Amino acid sequence: MSKYSVSPAVMGWDVGGAHLKAVLIDTEGHVLAARQVYSPLWRGLHELEQAVDVILQGMCATEHVVTMTGELADIFPNRHTGVIQIAQTMQQKLTAFSNKHSNVKFFAGNLGAIPISDVQEHSSDIASMNWLASVHYMASKAAQAVFLDIGSTTTDIAIVRHGKPCVRGFSDATRMQSDELVYTGVVRTPLMALAQKIPFAGQLVNVAAEHFATTADIYALTGDLASLDNMAETADGAEKSIDASARRIARMIGRDAEDAPLSSWRNLAYAFKQVQLNMIRQALLTQLSLLEDRQGLQIIGAGAGEFLARELAAQMGFEYVSASDFIHAESDAVKDMAKVCFPAFAVASLEIDS
Repeated sequence: MSKYSVSPAVMGWDVGGAHLKAVLIDTEGHVLAARQVYSPLWRGLHELEQAVDVILQGMCATEHVVTMTGELADIFPNRHTGVIQIAQTMQQKLTAFSNKHSNVKFFAGNLGAIPISDVQEHSSDIASMNWLASVHYMASKAAQAVFLDIGSTTTDIAIVRHGKPCVRGFSDATRMQSDELVYTGVVRTPLMALAQKIPFAGQLVNVAAEHFATTADIYALTGDLASLDNMAETADGAEKSIDASARRIARMIGRDAEDAPLSSWRNLAYAFKQVQLNMIRQALLTQLSLLEDRQGLQIIGAGAGEFLARELAAQMGFEYVSASDFIHAESDAVKDMAKVCFPAFAVASLEIDS
């Protein structure tokens, strides 16, 4: 039995396309445990089932709330089917683990957490709503803020005004159109998605339209990305060493790592980093342009790419607050992992507060 089987407690789950995240909190809202497991859902639902098993070996509860973005995985013909199949899988796994004594709910945006019996009817309210759980939680803690969750794959941007979410989109399509969802992250984004040209050795060089390297290679070379946050496979399936990252990033401009010293590849990584920062900054400026008054506004950062949120706040002259400041746990390590798994923390916290 898990050493984290404290009862009563609530476990929040965030089922992504590449990672499964879980956070266990007690009735006072304190985090007891948090875990992220690599779960490439595009390979099949068995990946999710295995990831659930791994997490349940270390922590468990009888109350569960699930949010998701994994319904976008291309194993599903559409998002509705994805929501149904993920919900059924989570319901089966979590009830089987506790001999059917678990109460499992699914976060459905502004409807709150609903039982499995209502999932079919409200699948569109469940699909890709993990960001809204985070924003609802932050709105209860901060009156004026921009919540910036930079993850492995995507970036979520949401404004909180007067203690309420101030967002325009409630689907991936509308959020992408309004720059509230930016498809860029610090682990899985292919470098070819960042730029067609990049500065290198005093020239503006072309970037190959090939999946040779990802943003994880950038941040391995810059030293920004914690190894625990770099769970995804590399572009070439090889190791995640500094030398291997340099080799992959060199390929992006048609070179071999041996063509230049390691310092040159680090400089190239910093150039790609600046491009990604500018991409997120532009989306952030789009949101800020809606506001007449920015007084008292602070940026609250979360996710594996929180280091970018911190840099953006400094560049733009905003007060910066880490999402971890709103998390109570016995150790910094647990707080940091709960911050990476913030939507899972948020849905569990919202359930405690309901």
